[in-house]
Amino acid sequence: MTVREYLDTSITYLSGVGPKRAELLYSEAGISTFRDLLYYFPFKYIDRTKFYKVSELDPELPYIQVRGKIKGFSTEGHGSARRLVAEFHDETGSMKLVWFKGIKWITGSYTPGVEYIVFGKPGVFGGVINIIHPELEEAGKAAERINSALQAQYSTTEKLKNQFITSKTISKLIGTLLKQMKERIPETLPSWMLVQYGLTDLHDSIHKIHFPSAPAELEKARYRLKFEELFYIQLNLLRFKTNRTLKNKGFVFSTVGESFNNFYHNNLPFSLTGAQKRVMKEIRKDLGSGKQMNRLLQGDVGSGKTLVALMSMLIAIDNGYQACIMAPTEILASQHYDTIMKMLKGLGISVRLLTGSSKTRSRKATAEALMDSSLNILIGTHALLEDNVKFSNLGLVIIDEQHRFGVAQRARLWQKNIHPPHVLVMTATPIPRTLAMTLYGDLDVSVIDELPPGRVPVKTMHYRYSEINKVFGFMRSQIREGRQIFVVYPLIKESETMDYKDLEDGWDTISRSFPAPEYCISVVHGRMTPSDKESSMKLFKDGHAHILIATTVIEVGVDIPNATVMVIESAERFGLSQLHQLRGRVGRGASQSYCILMTSDKLSKEAMTRLDVMVRSNDGFEIAETDLQLRGPGDIEGTQQSGIPFDLKISNLARDGQIIEYVRNIAENILSADPLLENENNAVLRIEMKRLFSQQQSWSSIS
Repeated sequence: MTVREYLDTSITYLSGVGPKRAELLYSEAGISTFRDLLYYFPFKYIDRTKFYKVSELDPELPYIQVRGKIKGFSTEGHGSARRLVAEFHDETGSMKLVWFKGIKWITGSYTPGVEYIVFGKPGVFGGVINIIHPELEEAGKAAERINSALQAQYSTTEKLKNQFITSKTISKLIGTLLKQMKERIPETLPSWMLVQYGLTDLHDSIHKIHFPSAPAELEKARYRLKFEELFYIQLNLLRFKTNRTLKNKGFVFSTVGESFNNFYHNNLPFSLTGAQKRVMKEIRKDLGSGKQMNRLLQGDVGSGKTLVALMSMLIAIDNGYQACIMAPTEILASQHYDTIMKMLKGLGISVRLLTGSSKTRSRKATAEALMDSSLNILIGTHALLEDNVKFSNLGLVIIDEQHRFGVAQRARLWQKNIHPPHVLVMTATPIPRTLAMTLYGDLDVSVIDELPPGRVPVKTMHYRYSEINKVFGFMRSQIREGRQIFVVYPLIKESETMDYKDLEDGWDTISRSFPAPEYCISVVHGRMTPSDKESSMKLFKDGHAHILIATTVIEVGVDIPNATVMVIESAERFGLSQLHQLRGRVGRGASQSYCILMTSDKLSKEAMTRLDVMVRSNDGFEIAETDLQLRGPGDIEGTQQSGIPFDLKISNLARDGQIIEYVRNIAENILSADPLLENENNAVLRIEMKRLFSQQQSWSSIS
């Protein structure tokens, strides 16, 4: 058996595991093989060189260790409150050790009079220091096992702990595995990379990440493992990009013709910003290159992405091709349709809308127009993915708010053509650079970082619920000036588990404070039928309703220049990027607009940080960076759709930006010299890429 095969052995066969524990380790921690166990990295380390005396213990202390002996055991309490208590002492005094579970096992495993090292978090009960569910180890045996001054701490779950699989147990299993390995762990990076980039070898890095003897040693191991993890993600993304460029010849849009020029000279609603001109040049170059465009267009709310998308579609039409836009909601698809119809007025370009609520007759007419090429632009929702939607000559696909669509869903669009169309994916959620390089690293990226002229920055304010009358007064003054107001709630109904404001209660409060017939209020939420939603939105859009009470269904795609106030209830409930998206629904006209963040009086430190950033900044990229730092990449919309094939085991996209940029440059250099990794120097890379990514579906042509 080779070492690679040995590492793929089931964890069942490791001493101390067995079938039941193996099943639990897999279901709770994803550990199924020896390799999985070695790559189950610690989340923190505790200095085990310091010992406290019992007389020094204080409930304010963090995890500590004490050396002493158990005097004896006793049980206290009854029923579910029954607990095992051991009196533990050293030469300076005594304390209590307490267990609520595994009483029989504890009394059978630990013996009074024997010297133990106790490890745990001190607390106090009835004036006596105690440690609940401590770790105990015989002092003599502690020196025998693999150990280090910095003791690794591993993530565990309640189910694991209930079966006595603690952090210490996991450490012990890893130690057992490393001791019984006869050969070194095979290297996963070429030797030339280890030398050139000053990396420690894999075997030593794995050993030292679990059992470091000094902080400097730990840092070297950690860096090596982060480098490798992020390097292979970048190499894989860039390989997709290279393969796509080599395989997929794109339609050549060689002409900028009548449709584009008519629009540009006669219908353009305002002069393009410098950023829009720059992005159009990048797109124009892609469309004429003979290679398939696969570009991500980032632009803050209101930056003019739709105009860029429309101009790109006009180039496709001038070259004899059809174009489509897919949006995640009917509201957003309808908004695009209305906006584009207005912009194209008088130009004789055929545009249709297709959504889930489109009638059968309309669907049939759309299908016929697509096939006889009389339809130039189709705008729609997921309905575009249906099998009976066929294009005669689809040349450009635009996907808005692309993080709302799964990779497989997006793939179905460009499978409607024999040759893949050009692809432009758009997002109004600014993505930090390091995250974009990892989530969308196989796309070219364009950024619109200017707002159109005449836009006034939105003023953002934070109020507590105790100040609600002041906010209502401000809302009335805005309505008197002829303005309209959004009020957004995180929930439709009251929740027993979450203490947040809900729409139903909000409707009650607001309708009492803004009574009919003086005020008109409309409501939109996700449980309404599409037709009810549409009529409520129309009431507000046409200016007949003063206030629109809604959930986050209005987060994207609502463009009402006369709405100047956005009130966000329970603002602490929302992430920064979502707050920024909601704020972007106002400030779309020339008047000063306002975003009011309403919260409870008691806020966590993190919630206060989020609200402070919102009040201080209108910069979407600054907000996205803060969001990434606070919440981590796993909570940010879209990361589960990204094509990263495995969970990050040691890297952190929020903190490891410099390493990401560094390894991306290295991966680019390797692929530019050896696109298919055929050189013998890169044989190890080829083998490891196959092992890591062989199960991953090839999305190389779909972003």
